[in-house]
Amino acid sequence: MSLPVGFWRAFGPGLMWAATAIGVSHLVQSTRAGALAGFGLAGVILFALILKYPFFEYGPRYSAATGRSLVEGYRRIGRWALWLYFVMTLVTAVIHQVALLLLLAFLIQFTLGPSAPPVWVIGGSVYVACSLLLAAGRFRGLDLVIKAVVVVLAVSTLVAAAIAVPRADLSTLSLSPLAMRALPLGFILALVGFMPAPVDMSVMSSLWTLAKDRTVGERSSVEVVVLDFRIGYVATAFFALAFLMLGAVVMHGSGETFSEAGPAFSTQLVELYTSMLGDWTRPVVMVAVLTTVFSSVLVIIDGYPRVLDRCLPNIRGEEEPGRDRSPGRGYWVMLVAFGVLNVLGLSLFTQNLTPMIDFATIFSFATAPVLGYLNLRAMTSDDVPQDARPGRAMLALSYLGLALLGGMTVLYLVSRIT
Repeated sequence: MSLPVGFWRAFGPGLMWAATAIGVSHLVQSTRAGALAGFGLAGVILFALILKYPFFEYGPRYSAATGRSLVEGYRRIGRWALWLYFVMTLVTAVIHQVALLLLLAFLIQFTLGPSAPPVWVIGGSVYVACSLLLAAGRFRGLDLVIKAVVVVLAVSTLVAAAIAVPRADLSTLSLSPLAMRALPLGFILALVGFMPAPVDMSVMSSLWTLAKDRTVGERSSVEVVVLDFRIGYVATAFFALAFLMLGAVVMHGSGETFSEAGPAFSTQLVELYTSMLGDWTRPVVMVAVLTTVFSSVLVIIDGYPRVLDRCLPNIRGEEEPGRDRSPGRGYWVMLVAFGVLNVLGLSLFTQNLTPMIDFATIFSFATAPVLGYLNLRAMTSDDVPQDARPGRAMLALSYLGLALLGGMTVLYLVSRIT
């Protein structure tokens, strides 16, 4: 099958989205799911990947079809929609960045040993280094670095998964999402909330699509942009199942449970893999784990300031930014502000890594139906040419996703009240 004309010029935003997704949801939540239920939650993961897919694709599809980002799509729905997205993103951004930086800092600290600096120093240094990389290379530099990191991530994870396959016990395998009935609802919602990513990431991918067009100097077709995204999405599905398998092989049935404290969790993550797969696999495991988290850190450090910077002129009622608008002063202000908040969070929440992740993921699950609805509204609006709108099958899947995700959110809220 031949690729669409212009595919290689436009290739990249889908990998950035994948690099963002393959972080907390995969390394932490998929691994915990495997440790807790073996392969029993494979159906839940596939359930989340399928139901949430349309809402993620609508991000790059909308930008390719209209020349605008989903931020402008929300504004055209109504100012209330834009404000709702802005507030939700502010809540998610700080928690998501701090959780990922904590995890990466603990892993680096574990790698360096007793002589390693404090977590807040490591995390702050990583943030500064990533910010300098973004300042020097802008989108083009981010694009190139992520492609290289994803290649390393793919190779190292494939090696680790290949080593684990002979040890896999498939007797626990279940492809039915009903397997979740025997497990805590909070954990299931946390798993689905970030699987493969929070729905607000769809806005980032719409902006990366526009940024890629600025870089190559021409507008990409809807066909090319959607294919690029689907490649990234398939990659997230593969890595989700790979980390599920690693968690199932290493921990399920061992009697071990993951600690909620960050340092202990990071140590367990690496030590349990190497103890089961062989001490000689330690370099492979460390590379897989570090590149997984680093790729997510780098991309969300760029992504959250980028989307919030795009929100500000729309909130103020200024003329809509065009396709060619580069991030403005708000982007750099947000980059610095998030840096300060992240260092503060790194110093305050050292012992609360997994509870923080669970809160962020459950919050993302609760907001998924809302943002999914906004994405569907934007994609089916009069702004989108008829031939670029979703077909009947995609619309049916969208409505099914909204109904099931919304129903599970209501069920969770009722269970908390009662």
